Amino acid sequence: MTTKKLDQLSVFFPFYNEEANIKAQTEDALEVVPRFARKFEIILVNDGSSDQTGPIAKKLAGSNSKIKLVNHKKNRGYGGAIKSGFRAARYNWVFFADGDRQFDLKEINKLLSHTDKADLIIGYRKRRADTPIRLLNAKLFNFLIRVLFGLRVADIDCAFKLINKEVIDKLVLKSNGALISSELLIKAQKAGFKIHQVPVSHYPREGGSPTGANPRVIFKAFYDIFTLWKELK
Repeated sequence: MTTKKLDQLSVFFPFYNEEANIKAQTEDALEVVPRFARKFEIILVNDGSSDQTGPIAKKLAGSNSKIKLVNHKKNRGYGGAIKSGFRAARYNWVFFADGDRQFDLKEINKLLSHTDKADLIIGYRKRRADTPIRLLNAKLFNFLIRVLFGLRVADIDCAFKLINKEVIDKLVLKSNGALISSELLIKAQKAGFKIHQVPVSHYPREGGSPTGANPRVIFKAFYDIFTLWKELK
């Protein structure tokens, strides 16, 4: 596959208690991202981690001028971390992925070829490397989003997205939790932006612990769906 190179690219990763992954994820990005952009920045969003994620992030940012640190003193939730990443991004295309190293950053190349025909190029996991309960929750979540908002995408919460900064600058995102990806796509569709979907690989988590299966996180996400529905109806 021919590699397309953007003039500018902001890349960010949200981290919450990812001391086992943050250094390797950042090193992966430093190796891969220059292939895809002439000018780039890598933004590490530490969302109030209680482990060594923050100190590691600070050391990484101090070692390379391409790395920028956004540090939350208190945990703001996944949506809060994503919004901070969007705000910190300076360049006209913005890519983000989760910091758990379950994606192959080289597959950014799959998204780049569609930047001339879409405003948001979003990955969908060909085969999710998640537990059965997370897969069940995802199916129910996707079904509700489709029924309530008419959003037809294969994998709403796939954290492998490339977005034109015009989209980010126009939309007002409110969610601080797991609904953030849904809110982003729903509001983008409503505003008339073009969304294109691309299949990407997904790998088992090798280090750290996921938070998405936490019952409180799940309940809050489903509650927020109906809050968003009332806002937009």
